[in-house]
Amino acid sequence: MRVIISAGGTGGHIYPALALINKIKEKEPSSEFLYIGTHNRMEKDIIPAHGIPFETIEIYGFNRKNLLKNFKTLKTFVNSYYRCRKIIKDFNPDIVIGFGGYVTGPVIYAANKLGYKTFIHEQNSIPGKANLFLSKYVTTIGVSFKSSIKHFPEYKTTFTGNPCGEDAVIQPPVKKSEYKLNTNKKLIYIVMGSLGSSKMSDMLIKTMNLFRGKDYEVLFVTGKESYDSVKVHKFPPNVFIKPYIEQQTRMMKNADLIVTRCGATTLSEIIALNIPSILIPSPYVPDNHQYKNGMDLVNKGGAVMIEEKNLKGDILVRTIDELIFNEEKMQTMKQNLDSLKVSKSATKIYELIREIIDRK
Repeated sequence: MRVIISAGGTGGHIYPALALINKIKEKEPSSEFLYIGTHNRMEKDIIPAHGIPFETIEIYGFNRKNLLKNFKTLKTFVNSYYRCRKIIKDFNPDIVIGFGGYVTGPVIYAANKLGYKTFIHEQNSIPGKANLFLSKYVTTIGVSFKSSIKHFPEYKTTFTGNPCGEDAVIQPPVKKSEYKLNTNKKLIYIVMGSLGSSKMSDMLIKTMNLFRGKDYEVLFVTGKESYDSVKVHKFPPNVFIKPYIEQQTRMMKNADLIVTRCGATTLSEIIALNIPSILIPSPYVPDNHQYKNGMDLVNKGGAVMIEEKNLKGDILVRTIDELIFNEEKMQTMKQNLDSLKVSKSATKIYELIREIIDRK
């Protein structure tokens, strides 16, 4: 199988793409891949590090605050479209796949205009604008949430789940000792996304000192962009700070409770691994989609939510203590997560694209 795959901007788009690449390699080891990403976002470092051939295009998302900047966006879209046409024709793939982010716009659009078969995957409950635009041009669409189907042409949309869920299950756990964590202590894993949030970091810096003397450990993954502003502070000995953890599911398997944003990929991993969570949705994302993602878990009793505007005083620490020392509550949350499971999502997507390729 020859595959061009595109996704960009955040780990929430990139890691599902990598999970599918790994599944295709497992099923068809002789497959060849080409990844098209942006020239200035996370994928430019992550993808080459995985040994995957990588091409860049210059493309930007639409600016809602400064409409004049969108003239540049349109110009780069047109330039990227013609560059993608050349890349696609030179590689001649069996299928072109997009996992979200504005970089996928010119890639999938060019593939469609050239007559190639295409597939896009939507991780969030509320689709991104790139996928909504592309939905009329693609062969098939996969979604992580059943509630997303109504946003797309139903006849070509399939509920697949998020491929990171299956990938999370097969990853071996990292040893706690590698991060100087105590194997006999409960672990609270706090992660605010691959990039982090400066406002959340400021709030959590104050919270960290409230963990002093607690009979559990806290691993706070700040995100790369927030780490420098956090690491200068002194924290209690049971609090550990890291900027980023590659293959974070390996650490998640050690966690007794997770505090996190509501990125769709992280939620799929929480569901797959049956980990109780406290969700703090980002209010700064389009269409408030993180809140809507998280409510899928909350409504099933698999998680609790604290909105950022309510994150005051010791509410986070009190909520953690109410859960982590209540075994009955924790077990109930784990059981409720079972009802949200989608088994073998990556395999389902592989079988779907294999069927697309084989279709006459």
